[in-house]
Amino acid sequence: MPLRFAFFLGFYLLLSITVYTQNDFSSHYFKIHVNSKGWITSMKNITVKPHREFSPATKPSPLLSLYDSKKNQYYQPQKATYNKLKKTFTLNYSNGSVATVSLIPQPKYLKLTLVSLSPRNGIDAIQWGSYHTNITNLFGEIIGVARDTSETVNYAIGMLALNDNTLGGTSETVADAAPFQYIIHSPDKQRFPLPAHLREGQVFPIGGDGINDVAFYAHKEPYYRILYGNAAFVDDQGRVSIAYSSRDRAPKREVYFSLIPHMAVNSPNHQEVQPLPGIDYVGSSVALWGSPDSTALLDVIQNIVLAEGLPYPTFNGKWVKDPAAFIPDALTSGGLYDSIVPYTHQLGFKTISLYDQGFIRPDRSNGGYIDGKNFEKKPLKMTAGNKSHKEFSELAARYGLIIGRTPITTSLAPGTKDASPLPSDSLCYQQKRLLTNNLAPNDTIIQVNDPQYLEEIASWEGHCTNLNMIKIGKELIHYLGVSKTAPYRLLNVKRGYWNTTPASHLAGDTIYKLQVTINYGYDGLIPNIQLQDKIAQYYADVCHLNGLAYYDFDGQEFLFNSGHGYYSVKRFFRQMFERAKTLGVPYIRFTGSTLSEGSWHYQSIWNVGGGKNLYDVETREWGSTTSQGKDLRDVTYSNFFPVGMGSNFPIKASSTVPQYEHIQAISVGIGSTYSLQLNQKDVESCPQKYAIFKAIRTWENARAANAFPRWVKKELVNPSNQFHLEEVNPNTWQLYKTDLDGKNPKLFCVLKRDSNYP
Repeated sequence: MPLRFAFFLGFYLLLSITVYTQNDFSSHYFKIHVNSKGWITSMKNITVKPHREFSPATKPSPLLSLYDSKKNQYYQPQKATYNKLKKTFTLNYSNGSVATVSLIPQPKYLKLTLVSLSPRNGIDAIQWGSYHTNITNLFGEIIGVARDTSETVNYAIGMLALNDNTLGGTSETVADAAPFQYIIHSPDKQRFPLPAHLREGQVFPIGGDGINDVAFYAHKEPYYRILYGNAAFVDDQGRVSIAYSSRDRAPKREVYFSLIPHMAVNSPNHQEVQPLPGIDYVGSSVALWGSPDSTALLDVIQNIVLAEGLPYPTFNGKWVKDPAAFIPDALTSGGLYDSIVPYTHQLGFKTISLYDQGFIRPDRSNGGYIDGKNFEKKPLKMTAGNKSHKEFSELAARYGLIIGRTPITTSLAPGTKDASPLPSDSLCYQQKRLLTNNLAPNDTIIQVNDPQYLEEIASWEGHCTNLNMIKIGKELIHYLGVSKTAPYRLLNVKRGYWNTTPASHLAGDTIYKLQVTINYGYDGLIPNIQLQDKIAQYYADVCHLNGLAYYDFDGQEFLFNSGHGYYSVKRFFRQMFERAKTLGVPYIRFTGSTLSEGSWHYQSIWNVGGGKNLYDVETREWGSTTSQGKDLRDVTYSNFFPVGMGSNFPIKASSTVPQYEHIQAISVGIGSTYSLQLNQKDVESCPQKYAIFKAIRTWENARAANAFPRWVKKELVNPSNQFHLEEVNPNTWQLYKTDLDGKNPKLFCVLKRDSNYP
């Protein structure tokens, strides 16, 4: 080979693998610039000309931040080099750590993955970002998105986690679950100017007594924004930033946690968090995306979910996040079931929530057979003969309907397999201590080696004194308080609590101060992560054996009680759905008491509360008694999730068709669901029941056909409007504007089935 040719070939090969100090990366709709220090200095919408810039000039964004929780200190990159061949950045930090991050452009997003970090030098968590934008309109704090929904801008920038241990939120989030509180933010400073005494980013506690979950929602002003996460947040100028983080879950650590830390009734507790070896931040991965806001959900977010193999539940043949898939559910009341199935079928709904049957408690002793192994229990009352859940589910299935119940998620109630009279050795605990004296079965002097934090009343929620207990061996022991001087002993002791057996214990035995729930009928112990896995699988078994396919997870926030926050939620639902899949159970539709980044992918709906707290059809407003309707509407809409209108709108003797046409117009317009209360006796008393059934079904048929364009939906959500919808044929509908009582109809537009929705 000639020397000159060899030289140029070598030089060419060197160039092909050389490092670069500045780089641009693009998807179809989005372009970022990363500088030589590893900071994003530009984020542009490249679908318009000139390209619109969304990165604040004075506020660049670190590509990857490192976090030392012991020092409560972040480290941002100081130097970045890019290997074009490997598509990786090498990022250098002031603590001596070096990170390798791959950045791979995909057609509709940029995929970032932490390949390695060495040496760790005290780093126990990493954070993608925070990525700062100049968007000041909407922020989706659950999934991490900044949205400008105006016609002139119409753009969104967001992230999604691509693995379970990457969570929406910042690294310093205590116990990986962000505080439940209000923040001040005006989504439109012209329409909603802030009063002089308030400023952007100011934080306030929720309302009420901290126990009554309806009273949490206490501010109807549009600039009071309730928070259900911190994957997106605003600065003092109202500009939206987004962040995701990941943690090494192997080391021992202690948290001081409350989901509602601003109230004494929910003050934080100290908790030793269960180590989870092998759950690490190396491998953490996110999709960073930007796109027109109006098409972001179905064009970009859906693409990420499918391309990256994220949970993609479908219901009625559609992705549960598709607005055409939103559909109300029937919710039983009154305990009589003769007509519930035909009612639900006539409405065009697909689900019956057996809400008046009360709670299902996770009791693994029944093997998932909630009506007995031979289905001998018949709790569902019908005139022709009562039925088991299995029998009723088979009746419902003839009409294409599913049925479901309301569990208390992971609350292990007294008398159930894992709680008492033989408590499991796989319970979650707050503190672990040693017994320093021998105990006979009747002794009440219990001495401990260390009194620290034992005076705290168990759980961060409610601090219910009847649930303050320890476990030694197989005995539960209630106590209140600890002595202030040595030898330290527990006070007000009750042995053999919850019908466990008082036993002898030896000095040196381990004392576990247990993590618990609240009372008010939710009384229970919290499982550790491995037992939580089994509880999740138990719920899949219950569906398989009893014909259920719907859950209303009350107490869903108990999944945070392990100290692993949103990771715990993701792990629970992954376990449930993977088990269900192996059993041949289709998607389990579910709602629950909360919504988080952990449940967003899995959860279909969020119907909580009811009555005038949510949408008041009489006053035509989102919450006439509290701000719950407004608050939940704003949270869900910002996070591309259907707002719930709650357990609401019961059909009674005085119910009319125009009422339900208005409910349906609002539901379709904003993208919401609700749980329609059906009390058989009340429905039978309504002269217009069949006309109401027909009207609701007509709207639901058109919604499922994706027949409502954006401009029509904007008219539907105006509460001063009244509409009437008529079906011409299965592919065509005529929409009329009417008086508020449904009279004097005038044709507003003709709606056609979207060809993509056969």
